[in-house]
Amino acid sequence: MGVTDPAGPVMDRDEVDRALARLGQEHEAIETSLLALQDHAGRRLLEGAELTGVTKERWQATEARITLLWGYFDAYAAALRSAREIRSRRRWSSREDLVELTDLLRGESVTVAGNGTLSESFSLSGLVDRMNELYATSLDLVVACDAVWSALPARIDLLAAELQRTRKLAHSVGVRPGEHPSGDDLERITRTLTRLREDVVSDPLAFWVPAEGSSAPGGGRPDTTVYDREARALEDVRREIDAVLTVRQDAEARLIRLRDVLSRADRTLAEARTARGEVLAKIAATEVPVVSGPPTVLQEQLATAAEYRRQAQWHRLSPLLESLERKAEDELLRARESLTAVTAPLAVRAELRGRLDAYKAKVARHGLAEDPFLVERYDAARRMLWSAPCDLRVAEQAVLRYHQLAAELLGGAGAPEDRKGDQS
Repeated sequence: MGVTDPAGPVMDRDEVDRALARLGQEHEAIETSLLALQDHAGRRLLEGAELTGVTKERWQATEARITLLWGYFDAYAAALRSAREIRSRRRWSSREDLVELTDLLRGESVTVAGNGTLSESFSLSGLVDRMNELYATSLDLVVACDAVWSALPARIDLLAAELQRTRKLAHSVGVRPGEHPSGDDLERITRTLTRLREDVVSDPLAFWVPAEGSSAPGGGRPDTTVYDREARALEDVRREIDAVLTVRQDAEARLIRLRDVLSRADRTLAEARTARGEVLAKIAATEVPVVSGPPTVLQEQLATAAEYRRQAQWHRLSPLLESLERKAEDELLRARESLTAVTAPLAVRAELRGRLDAYKAKVARHGLAEDPFLVERYDAARRMLWSAPCDLRVAEQAVLRYHQLAAELLGGAGAPEDRKGDQS
């Protein structure tokens, strides 16, 4: 161990044997890895594919690295064979053999051709490190491309098949490009998926997202952003088609309900117009709102909807029915509000009549029904409320005067109760 050379202390026989065993194991491991890379499905696909973009650029560089890697491996294997031949010359290696083995096993004794005309010298351990580096870089690209090709084209094909089924269904209900927004969406999704598949096949690395902080070959995931967006768009179209199909199934029932709602609105408006005439005849000095007629546009749209159904234009019928249903309910609500507004004076008169009769019944319970002043005021109020036209403001004052006189005659005890009843 005292003798040295440029590679360091001369190795003894045991050190040489251990080094050769280790290098032999590394040789087998490297060879196994290189053969696996050679047979990798992703590498075979890359060799046969018409690549574009970033994948084409990086694969050209990777091919050169793989070629260089095999050259390094051949040089490594040759150096290992030379070392084994020297060691096998004799059972007990001479000092000259050990010096030669030390230089071969530890020194930069391996010279290989590099890029272009340059040559590089490595120690065996340095050459192993260099091969591991080239292998990891090459495998990273191969695994990334293979992951994208394994994930995206098959998913795109499945989505394209679903797209074709949806297009046929859409065509059957009249959802076509240029005639319905969903038909235009289907055309756009078709173009996008076709282009996406072509791009994924020719440039898979454009759809690869490396994992941050990962040093493992192939660390990352396929970028499915475009695919996911189109899948959601197709789902939206399917929901629209389902809505159109639903319209086809229950269109007649919905049209019948629409006719019924509009008929009820018309009858309510007719009732309001009749009531308005009655109010104007029976109630004086009161503003009675004018009752408008039913809107003809709804009947026209209803006729259009019926025509769409007869012509099986379900894609046009679907939005029209939804709009008509909202408008019909609004029209019925408007008619009811008109009737309520028109008949409000009659309701006020009925409430005043009820109050007058209630006051009279209370007076009778206290034995004052025959009081001439109360009878006079009761008759005056009753004439106003039961005559036409009735002035509600004057009639309300007459009822109030009757109530006040009754409270005075009954004494203060009755007044608070009466007032409480009035407030209720």
